[in-house]
Amino acid sequence: MPVLKPRVVHGGRRRRPSHLLPRLVVAACLLLAPPSRAATVVTRLPGFDGALPFRLETGYVGVDDATGAELFYYLVESERSPRADPLVLWHSGGPRCSALSALAFQIGPVMFAERRYDGALPRLVRNPYSLTQVASILFVDSPVGTGFSYACDPRGYDVGDISASLQMLTFLRKWFDDHPWYLSNPFYLGGDSYSGKMTPLIAQHVSEGGYIVGNPATGDKIDENSKIPYSHSFGIISDQLYEAAVINCDGDYANPTNKLCSDVVQTIHDLKSEVDNSGILDPEYSYYLSYFWANDNATRAALGIKEGTVTEWIRCKVSGELPYTSDLPSSIECHLNLTTRGYRALVYSGDHDLIVPFSGTQAWIRSLNFSIVDDWRAWHLDGQAAGFTITYANNLTFATVKGGRHVVSENRPKECFAIVKRWLNNEPL
Repeated sequence: MPVLKPRVVHGGRRRRPSHLLPRLVVAACLLLAPPSRAATVVTRLPGFDGALPFRLETGYVGVDDATGAELFYYLVESERSPRADPLVLWHSGGPRCSALSALAFQIGPVMFAERRYDGALPRLVRNPYSLTQVASILFVDSPVGTGFSYACDPRGYDVGDISASLQMLTFLRKWFDDHPWYLSNPFYLGGDSYSGKMTPLIAQHVSEGGYIVGNPATGDKIDENSKIPYSHSFGIISDQLYEAAVINCDGDYANPTNKLCSDVVQTIHDLKSEVDNSGILDPEYSYYLSYFWANDNATRAALGIKEGTVTEWIRCKVSGELPYTSDLPSSIECHLNLTTRGYRALVYSGDHDLIVPFSGTQAWIRSLNFSIVDDWRAWHLDGQAAGFTITYANNLTFATVKGGRHVVSENRPKECFAIVKRWLNNEPL
């Protein structure tokens, strides 16, 4: 059973003037009933044929009484054994990318049928590689202002890494109060991208369990500094440019200290913009159908969305649209603290990602100085190498997925399902 223990995490946020915050429909909150944790059991989803073959629950949990902030969640129960299988709290990246991204494009039980938008409600079909086959997944729109999460007072949208993690702790306490039967299930946290910062930060407050992070950002300059060597290894930049960067930047490409370094880094940046940094060999991934589906009145009614709280659902908020402070400089120390405390950890990387290259992730994992338990080797699926893996002391496993994008489950769903399923089942990759 996870015991939630708040800790003092150092790092301040400068409060932004309220006049810089967006104008929101605050008056609508005055018409709402008092904050409630009543859940909605969803038996049918617009666009999906027939009754749902899995149990879906949605709801809100209040996380800040002063601003009326509430986080919206989707709970999909395990389709195998919900009373015994793990419960996984899953964060989308961003920050401020909706949990619907994970539910309908990545690891959830449904996905959008591939077709051009023709004015009709987009169709949903089953995802054969949903993680809900082996675990219950709690998808949360966090921080406030993400997806269908909202605040009555605009000041409630002014959050950062640390405050959002503490709000998630409040969410979990209240959610477990309302769902006590899950307290006996194994509990894990997980997410991709920016969740590489938030997942281990939140886990600091949980007494036991484990976590899963895919192509995890750390906030550390090691992420940025790995992009130029990675670009060179994939032929995006020439030998001459790479050598100029090495000579003039002294290994620090994130903060150029001279004009020669600054110029070559800018040239490399321009070349990187010629490819999709999320997946350097793939066409750009499309999410646009979710906009029409989530903003449809029938969808909102089915999900139990409170009227007047979110006038327009946006999958990922543009940086700067709402205030957010990245006040955790680096999550690497969080990873170190958790794994030395006995947490199980799975870190995986799609090897075609230029946003958080696997080489940078491998570098910070090596910096933890853990001894190797199972040395670098291929892991297999359907008789072929699907990637490579290494296991360290303190229950830390790192793995790559061949051809995987920034969010591996988007273009390598079968491989992602296999790797996470094996890890959750305590099986070797």
